[in-house]
Amino acid sequence: MTDEKKLRSTNWFGKKGKDGFIYRAWMKNQGIPADEFEGKPVIGICNTWSELTPCNAHFRELAASVKKGIIEAGGFPVEFPVMSLGETLMKPTAMLYRNLVSMDVEESIRANPLDGVVLLCGCDKTTPALLMGACSVNLPAIVVSGGPMLTGKFRGQNIGTSDIWRFSETVRSGEMSQDDLYDAEAAMCRSQGHCAVMGTASTMACMAESLGIALPQNAAIPAADSRRKVLAWQSGRRIVEMVKQDQKPSDILTRKAFENAIMVNAAIGGSTNFVLHLLAIAGRIGVPLQIEDFDHYSTHIPLMSNLQPSGSYFMEDFYYAGGLPALMAEMQEWLHTETMTVSGKTVKENIQQAVCYNREVIASGNKPFNPLSGIVVLKGNICPDGAVIKPSAATPALMQHSGRAVVFENIEDYKTRIDDPELDIDEHCIMVLKNVGPIGYPGMPEVGNMGLPKKILAKGIRDMVRISDGRMSGTGFGTVVLHVSPEAATGGAFSLLENGDIITLDVGKRSLNVQLTAKALEQRKKKKQAIAIAHNRGYAQLYTQHVLQAHLGADLDFLQGQSGSAVTRDSH
Repeated sequence: MTDEKKLRSTNWFGKKGKDGFIYRAWMKNQGIPADEFEGKPVIGICNTWSELTPCNAHFRELAASVKKGIIEAGGFPVEFPVMSLGETLMKPTAMLYRNLVSMDVEESIRANPLDGVVLLCGCDKTTPALLMGACSVNLPAIVVSGGPMLTGKFRGQNIGTSDIWRFSETVRSGEMSQDDLYDAEAAMCRSQGHCAVMGTASTMACMAESLGIALPQNAAIPAADSRRKVLAWQSGRRIVEMVKQDQKPSDILTRKAFENAIMVNAAIGGSTNFVLHLLAIAGRIGVPLQIEDFDHYSTHIPLMSNLQPSGSYFMEDFYYAGGLPALMAEMQEWLHTETMTVSGKTVKENIQQAVCYNREVIASGNKPFNPLSGIVVLKGNICPDGAVIKPSAATPALMQHSGRAVVFENIEDYKTRIDDPELDIDEHCIMVLKNVGPIGYPGMPEVGNMGLPKKILAKGIRDMVRISDGRMSGTGFGTVVLHVSPEAATGGAFSLLENGDIITLDVGKRSLNVQLTAKALEQRKKKKQAIAIAHNRGYAQLYTQHVLQAHLGADLDFLQGQSGSAVTRDSH
């Protein structure tokens, strides 16, 4: 800390008179000596612990390790809760509430006497939500992820969350019984932590580490491994030093850091949800980032991690193979290695000692697992503002495909008709699901990887081209086009698709089009009736009125940018 830079918390605890009395006295009712919080960096531990968020249920224990590190480094830790988003339990979708949590985080940090903050993140949306909120305040911040579960073990095989989709199809096709499915549940979720595969939670943990806002090895240490607690302890130490150095998110989250994250996401075969969340974070910190950047910066990066759903192994294996530092070391020729990180070191310094211990899990740059990787951004008359597809999870033969559209107007229409024997569909058709976007659902749920009709599954077919304005779980796979923008609920071209339309997907050409003229689409638009949005109160109404489209990150329009940390008025 320089002589000129005083602790922000002194604006509370250093005050004279009535205001200082109130701020200090009520801290003391917890049995805290005055010298513990007066004159020391006050570090908030933003905790998303909840028993309704199973992935984060071990966070009380993790917070205890963070506290030890803060105290050791001469800081004063204060733990506080924010709304927790459990992807596995919340309806209609946790994504609806990502922006709400970011508001909770932003206002909680700004309103309280904090000099820095540790963000305890785990389940999918908690990481971007906490980062978005912290970026808007721009106080020193560091991410500590909860870690993945141990690899599932089921009847002699390794399983993870990606197998849910396989199991579901095999049950629907009659190849697996409901009793077998029930047995698989406990076998898959056998330890604390988030999904054991490279789903969205692990993608977000990798995102934080590749951005430089988390310490090295944050991404992959299993939740049950004692080294996760060690990393939490070290993060507690480091946040105190960051406060003294006044190292803020804006110092770390530069344009080059975002480019690094995009390239790393390609190499790990990360979730398509990464696009939405990174765009939203960039919008908060003020870094210009466009959906096209995800294609541009990932197109030359091959798949270098052999992890489900794009590969065979699990996050536990990834850590034992060297973790994200080892993978980044293999791809450093492409990265901006001079960028600074919360470790106080550059990316180059963080990875210079990293070693790969298993080439079956982490490949070298010249011998990748798959030359196709990253996120491909599609444009066309269906999606003038963009749509995305993950090539590493798709069927190569379907990457260039034309087929007859089978259109489902909403999720209820899909559920009603998908297994109807009279449904006019074959494996060459293209399945289209409308009105599952940010406004239409609302919240943009993970339903884009639609299950195939039973009569298609009966043929042994396991993949078809599927298109929606919704999302897909990072654990999902298939030739699935997502995030169509503008979404159907806005009345754009996607809303005008009808059964029998011929749609052409050409991933190589980055195109997605329906074989209709602009005039024909305009004529349909004149006849189209607007969809009524049935949300007339509360947060859902606020959300549908202000949410941005997918190609802009689906943040709320009034939350973009920073409000800073200043609070000029006292409470009494």
